Amino acid sequence: MTDAIPLIRLDGDHVSLVFLRACENIDLIYCGPRLPGDQKLEELAASQQYGQHENQPDHPPITGIFPQTGGGYDGPPALEIVQSDRVVDPDFRLDGFAGSDRQARFTWADESAGLQVDQLWEIGTGDIVRVTTGLTAHKQSATVVTASSLVLPLASRFDRLTWFPGRWAKEAQETKLTIDSRIMDMSTHAGKPGFDGGNWIMLADSGQGDQIGIHTSSLGNHNVQVFRDFDGRTVAKMAAHCPTGGISLADGGSSDLGVIEFCYAPNADLMTQRFQDYVRNEILPNRTNWAPRKVHLNSWEALSFDLSESGLMQLADDAAKLGVERLVLDDGWFKNRRNDRAALGDWKVDEAIFPNGLTPLIDHVKSLGMDFGLWVEPEMISPDSDLYRAHPDWCLHGQGDDRPTERNQLVLDLTRPEVRKYIKHALDALLRDNDIAYLKWDHNRRLFPDNGCQQDGIRELLKHMREKWPDVEMEICSSGGGRISTAYLRHCHRVWPSDNNDPIERLPIMQSWSRFLPLEVLGNHVGPSPNPITGRQTNMDFRSKVAVFGHMGVEANPADMSDADRDCLAAHIALYKQWRSVLHSGDYARLDHPDDGIFAHMVVGGDAAIGMAAQTGFGENFNAAPVRLKGLVPDAQYLVQLPKPWPKKASQYLPDAGRWGDGLRLTGQALMQQGLTLPLTHPETAWLFTLQRIVS
Repeated sequence: MTDAIPLIRLDGDHVSLVFLRACENIDLIYCGPRLPGDQKLEELAASQQYGQHENQPDHPPITGIFPQTGGGYDGPPALEIVQSDRVVDPDFRLDGFAGSDRQARFTWADESAGLQVDQLWEIGTGDIVRVTTGLTAHKQSATVVTASSLVLPLASRFDRLTWFPGRWAKEAQETKLTIDSRIMDMSTHAGKPGFDGGNWIMLADSGQGDQIGIHTSSLGNHNVQVFRDFDGRTVAKMAAHCPTGGISLADGGSSDLGVIEFCYAPNADLMTQRFQDYVRNEILPNRTNWAPRKVHLNSWEALSFDLSESGLMQLADDAAKLGVERLVLDDGWFKNRRNDRAALGDWKVDEAIFPNGLTPLIDHVKSLGMDFGLWVEPEMISPDSDLYRAHPDWCLHGQGDDRPTERNQLVLDLTRPEVRKYIKHALDALLRDNDIAYLKWDHNRRLFPDNGCQQDGIRELLKHMREKWPDVEMEICSSGGGRISTAYLRHCHRVWPSDNNDPIERLPIMQSWSRFLPLEVLGNHVGPSPNPITGRQTNMDFRSKVAVFGHMGVEANPADMSDADRDCLAAHIALYKQWRSVLHSGDYARLDHPDDGIFAHMVVGGDAAIGMAAQTGFGENFNAAPVRLKGLVPDAQYLVQLPKPWPKKASQYLPDAGRWGDGLRLTGQALMQQGLTLPLTHPETAWLFTLQRIVS
């Protein structure tokens, strides 16, 4: 044990963390606004200590950042370990306690069990704290049944939990709960982050509004538990690496226990800005060199499996007339893929559809000023495929013959080197032989059985793609938002928040993901009407305005649209292009509104801003309350406009339409305090509003 001082302070731009060495544990005694430089840490520590009461051990244990059984601690431990087929009660001793500026390192060792835990805390862009934990076995093998990536003890005033549970086509439904002594458990067991949203949570002080946003950055299963400990403090216990059967360590082996990213902010809007800045600056691959986010047209809702070269060329022609910049060919392009029951794994262009390969189609797309994207699902295999017939044991399966499918498919076992080699070769051949600018990488099946190691394989594959094909953009998709994590975004440029393009369903989904992720990585498409998932019919103006706030695309066939709808969509695509530099670089804020059916948000970038207010139901009052804006300079003058096209019915209730068309001059203070009064009574009504700062 070193003789280092028992207190460590880390400072970000606007936040401070203070750690106290407490016997063999470490307590996080302060996490909040940056402390003054002359704050004496010993005095701060003294102010946070509890006195001993009657029903406690003589040396009361704390939860701290590394709780373990023994000494009277009765909460869930950081680690549960099996050695020699028996559960062991590890006795980790603090062996390293050092830190300065924006980084701290902690080490615990159990000499008897031969185990060592190393933890690194770093404050990054946006004051996001990134915690990385590793475990090493030195003397004998061990199985870690449960392994926390981080245990985060917080003040008891953080009494509200927001999490984002969901299901397919209804992802990320913001849900608020009161934190008490019950353990609230949010886990996935499908081999991927899943739809339940437990890897993104917010802890709030309901009195003051302070926020702690937390992300469990995982490629596979995760576990998050939130509860009150025996001292009444709020605790978040998180595991980003939860393979089925635990983590097996050979003698001398080590394991990365995963990454946790969290931040403190005085309000939810600032928490969002800090996470978005962090993702832009430290997660997304080469973000500063990205070109403007091109408008997509994806072929799935337009053509499904009814593909032909001539039909796709016509689709490209129609897309170009709308202002679309990229055609993405979705499922159905490869050999014998006529439905979802065959051919996954056989990544060869179907000569029956494309007798001369993809080149004629790609050349046609490029001649229209667009580039070309392609859908793949590399981790999957169909029982009815050439690959399965040649290698039936390449799929995940148990010892017997039972191989249950989902969506008529199985999953390739990525622990096999020959499988990873095959996938790399297949994707490399596609990209080498075709001018493909974009890959949509899908994953439409849960892992059963789960060998617990698939995430190691997907990490290797994504790293290979990023290194060998650095100029190819990639989207990660899993039946929509089934595996959204910064662990994937380190290699990819976009996620698919949901398969559901119904704008009324999409609004809350997008607002939830936007709590943490910038709009440029959130695909948001104009779908057909009626919507193929919900059956709901919605007008083109509403669908288009909702899709502007994200990475805009189209998931419908222009040939099926009326002339008026095509004109409306083209106008919104033009607006998106005009404003995407602000949308994809500015500060995002959700705009609060007293009506439950109204969703509003805006992005401020320098001297310009764009926002949207959308009504999903029929208003409680005919005159909806004004929409109050955020993030403006109070004393500045802004030209406020409502860009056309306007919603047809609602525009009838817009007084002095001519004046609104020219724009109104309003101060930032007036816009933030009083807001904009907009006709928002009728269902499926959305207004875009833009602001330009007037410089005299």
